[in-house]
Amino acid sequence: MSLMKLIPSTLAILAASTVVASARDQLQIAGSSTVLPYATIVAEAFGENGEFKTPVVEGGGSGAGRKKLCEGVGEDTIDIANSSSRIKQSDIDTCAANGVNEIMEVRIGYDGVVFASDINGPDFVLTPADLYGALGAEVVKDGAIVANTAKTWADVNPSLPAQDLLVFIPGSKHGTREVFDTKVMEEGCKATGAYDAFVAASTGADDAAKAKEATDKCFTERKDGASVEIDGDYTETLSRIAANANAVGVFGLSFYENNTDKLKVATMNGIMPSVETISKGEYPVSRPLYFYVKKAHIGVIPGLKEYISFFVSDDMAGPDGKLAEYGLVPDPELAATQAAVEAETPMGPLN
Repeated sequence: MSLMKLIPSTLAILAASTVVASARDQLQIAGSSTVLPYATIVAEAFGENGEFKTPVVEGGGSGAGRKKLCEGVGEDTIDIANSSSRIKQSDIDTCAANGVNEIMEVRIGYDGVVFASDINGPDFVLTPADLYGALGAEVVKDGAIVANTAKTWADVNPSLPAQDLLVFIPGSKHGTREVFDTKVMEEGCKATGAYDAFVAASTGADDAAKAKEATDKCFTERKDGASVEIDGDYTETLSRIAANANAVGVFGLSFYENNTDKLKVATMNGIMPSVETISKGEYPVSRPLYFYVKKAHIGVIPGLKEYISFFVSDDMAGPDGKLAEYGLVPDPELAATQAAVEAETPMGPLN
């Protein structure tokens, strides 16, 4: 495809406003592997309507998608970043430094983070304390902070299977990792007493510094092979489990629900993950899903406004919409999101 090029002498006003004329007629989207299947479904349905081409939707992870969004404004940059974690102030600062001054935050619904193993393996009844006890680099034993030497799940909790510890966790670029750290590792660290022990042992200058040091220790997983980071998407984690039936993997609920013939899901705090338990707030490891829109591209890249409106429509994201059939937990405040999209409201400062 030939692309129109800016001529600085004749398009100075456009250049100053960082908006470029464009011949690109296909939306470019990248980011979260969790949001990827939902965005693909929407993109295909959007393309089938015939007015605009089917958007190009790629993965790469939430952090990588936001980084691409913030590279600048223009037809050679993406229009939307999918994200399974909320944008960070550092992302917003990078965007602003590169001329991306207005970003629309669109929350599409909710998803659960689940722990699943081989379909033919034993049942797992887990808690955040169990997972921290299995994966934390340091644990508390007999009142002392010691290196974690647990070899099997039964070493962590006698009620768990006497199966070697091997857990595939999301790499740091994935939005799922942030949820895993805060809602599993940190909560488990506190439940086992490790957090308080880390605070007590901290040499931080004040309470805030001690709390940060303790939290960082809670987030630190062991490096002896029991915990393995996966930089790819959930399909890579699934293939790793297929090759090692003793492993447990971290997945999004929707991915698990599309692979129930291969995976067995664990309960968390006695709650089975499902659309119902997440929508009721019962399942403890859940998170909102987002995408972020480069507002400067609306009206420049054909179909952008139409796509985001289509994505959050009742037919797609509503309780009886197409995405709910594939595991998306509908947002009870969807109407407010729809109104914000219609008004093209950019996000304000982070709380």
